[in-house]
Amino acid sequence: MLFDVYDLMDIEPVEADGCRITDKRGDRYLDFYGGHAVISIGHSHPLYVERMERQLRKIGFYSNSVINPLQEELAERLSSLSSCPGYNLFLCNSGAEANENALKLASFVTGRSKILACKSSFHGRTSAAVAVTDQPAIQAPLNGVHPVTFIHLNDAEAATAALLSREYAAVIVEGIQGVGGIRVADANFLAAIRRACDATGTCLILDEVQSGYGRSGKFFAFQHAPGISPDIISMAKGMGNGFPVAGILIRDTIQARKGMLGTTFGGNYLACTAALAVLEVMEKERLVERAALLGERLITTLQGEEGVIEVRGRGLMIGVDTDIPHAILRRRLLRDHRVLTGYSGKNTLRLLPPLVVTDEEADLLLSAFAASLASERGGDA
Repeated sequence: MLFDVYDLMDIEPVEADGCRITDKRGDRYLDFYGGHAVISIGHSHPLYVERMERQLRKIGFYSNSVINPLQEELAERLSSLSSCPGYNLFLCNSGAEANENALKLASFVTGRSKILACKSSFHGRTSAAVAVTDQPAIQAPLNGVHPVTFIHLNDAEAATAALLSREYAAVIVEGIQGVGGIRVADANFLAAIRRACDATGTCLILDEVQSGYGRSGKFFAFQHAPGISPDIISMAKGMGNGFPVAGILIRDTIQARKGMLGTTFGGNYLACTAALAVLEVMEKERLVERAALLGERLITTLQGEEGVIEVRGRGLMIGVDTDIPHAILRRRLLRDHRVLTGYSGKNTLRLLPPLVVTDEEADLLLSAFAASLASERGGDA
């Protein structure tokens, strides 16, 4: 028996391609959730499949006790395509692990233990990551040992006042809050935090686990705020298009020492191959630019629908608040139109499609959304 912790949809996928999923009954679904924003270049992308098959025939895994040139190649490609020169890469396996290592590294560097985080945040379920996550339902008594202060996202005055105490190892902020309701960290807030961190020797950690890898229409969401250079950037989800791979980018002013960080599976041959294939497809198909253009159209159109209270987000990371509970609207979209969506916050429909989503598929989503909203507001069964 499985440990029953997931609320499952009545779908058993057996095949997928692009933005489409086929279940065991043969029904086809439009995937506008990407498995929690993980599927970046589409399901079963031919180039991705070819690169993974070819690497598996050579060598799939060895630990970090040997030289793996794919790690260096990934670090160079990532630095170039993300427009983040002057950063070093540490590879691991998941978003939680990336944030755990980011927080630990900040504590090593500063010699401090306190962390400043944002209300409604989500940074993972491991010890330090869940401690800086403002989701009480997932925090066990064990997690209370970490000294964390929470402020409201975009409250620059509160953030500055806290940091000027010089007690904090780091402040951790999501470029766009995902679980918190698709709420964007604004430019003035990030600039104020950067100034306060510079003045106090505090590390600025930007959590781009969900908002990174082109999803916002920039490679990282913080890049919508000009002049912001985090000390550490955490990333995962879309990085491997479904293969577990994650990492942190670390400014070269932070010095490494042997044994400071470590991982068994992180940066293995298949993980690096997956990440390199994702970057190759993103560059060839201009997916970052596409996310910006298509996201703008989706947001503008959704804002005009009757019953929509607010639309938030950037690129293909979109949250829609309506006057219908998200659970009801999601069920209607799934049942009547075979469209997969997610949710976050108290009443937010969350749209996180693969970045290869076509104009035609976007139109299908918009049509299904309008029909579903009208049906529920009109009381149709």
